[in-house]
Formats: sequence, C-alpha cells, structure tokens
Amino acid sequence: MPTNGLIQVASRYPVDETVQRLRSFFEQKGLQVFSIIDHSGEAEKVGLKMRPTKVVIFGSPKGGTPLMVAAPTLAIDLPLKALVAADENGKVWVSYNSPEYLQQRHGVPEDLIKNIVGAGALIAKAVE
Repeated sequence: MPTNGLIQVASRYPVDETVQRLRSFFEQKGLQVFSIIDHSGEAEKVGLKMRPTKVVIFGSPKGGTPLMVAAPTLAIDLPLKALVAADENGKVWVSYNSPEYLQQRHGVPEDLIKNIVGAGALIAKAVE
C-alpha cells in the first residue's frame, strides 16, 4: 500500500468514457452513483484551465452505514470516491483510497472493512 493511502489504476479510455464505464459497472453491481463532480468543467466556467478531472462519488448505504456506525469519522471519507484525471501526457488514471488506509485512518473493525474492499476490483475491471 502506498504511504499516502492512494491506489492508482491506469485507464485505457478517455476521462469521460472512464467515468461512464465506472458508472455502469457500479450500477450493475448495485452501487449507487451519488454524484459526479467535474472539476475541469467548473474551472473552465470561470476562465481557468485544468486537465480533464472528474470525481465519481459512489457507494451503498447498506454497506457503508455499518462502517460509519462502528467508526463515525469514516463519514468524512464515505461515500467512496474515484478520481478520474488525465496527466500531463494525456494518460488517464483512476485514483481511490485503499480500504487498508481507511481502516487504519478511522479504526474500522477488520470484519467490517470487507464491505468496501470490492470497489477496487470493480474500478480495475471498468478500466481494463
């Protein structure tokens, strides 16, 4: 696990297509997509330039609520987020917090962290 708790996965798709693929994969698995924040689009609206950058906020109240009940500060990091951004070379990356990092950061009981462990596999599958 990286020391900063972030996992990064390369996407073969442009930012918008990656976001759509994530949305599809999440919804197929019964996860809710709560919101998509278009950082670069908002920057453009105020005359600023930013490489394509979007955040997909997703999760499951059924899976996340028991975690937040056990470790209330986890609510700052839930729902889960997937950052989809193009780097300076145009390569698209999906970044997210590792479950181990969230477990350590908030003291989540080991038997409950399994509720969010599968998100990484879904992200990897969506961008392969």
